Amino acid sequence: MSQLPHLYSFRRCPYAMRARLGLTYAGVSCELREVVLRDKPREMIALSPKATVPVLQLPDGRVIDESYDIILWALEQNDPDDWRAFLPTTEPLRQKNDGYFKAALDKYKYASRFPEQPAEEYRADGMLFLQELEDRLSHFRFLLADRQTVADISLFPFVRQFAHVDRDWFFAQPLPHLQRWLTHHLDSDMFKGIMKKYPQWHPDDTPVLFP
Repeated sequence: MSQLPHLYSFRRCPYAMRARLGLTYAGVSCELREVVLRDKPREMIALSPKATVPVLQLPDGRVIDESYDIILWALEQNDPDDWRAFLPTTEPLRQKNDGYFKAALDKYKYASRFPEQPAEEYRADGMLFLQELEDRLSHFRFLLADRQTVADISLFPFVRQFAHVDRDWFFAQPLPHLQRWLTHHLDSDMFKGIMKKYPQWHPDDTPVLFP
């Protein structure tokens, strides 16, 4: 087996973005295996039958198939800015993000699949969480401090996805601090680095190193 972890990822998935951001921050190298969701590789499904990205296979054979757990593992390998100190205060935000906000986001983005309410109702549900983030960012440059922490990279991909459903509407809202925070992350070298495009992975391909 390779001495590097294997990361099964999909470029535009917010959970996969979260994992790639964590690995990039920690400077952990891996072999990137870009997945096409309509043609998932059987190698990934064998490792994680739930068949969702990201999936990280470690050199010792262990498998981590939750994005935040991949971040936690990466921080154990290297944590140059002591992000682990922020884990207790990150967890409540992450749970809200991955719980009701993600549910509202999915219904807003794919409103035609959820005709019980208009898209605006689902959007309003998501805005409750975004207003909480706005309030936090009125006190700090980032979510938990005046520097980036694990909370920021854990939530940013999902706020990005919400904003991109209707960018004009989002940036017209009275959320100046959240908009500044989002723009900072969108313009960052870290984000640009994790969003490079890669072809679909096949077993016989030459390994693609990430980051």
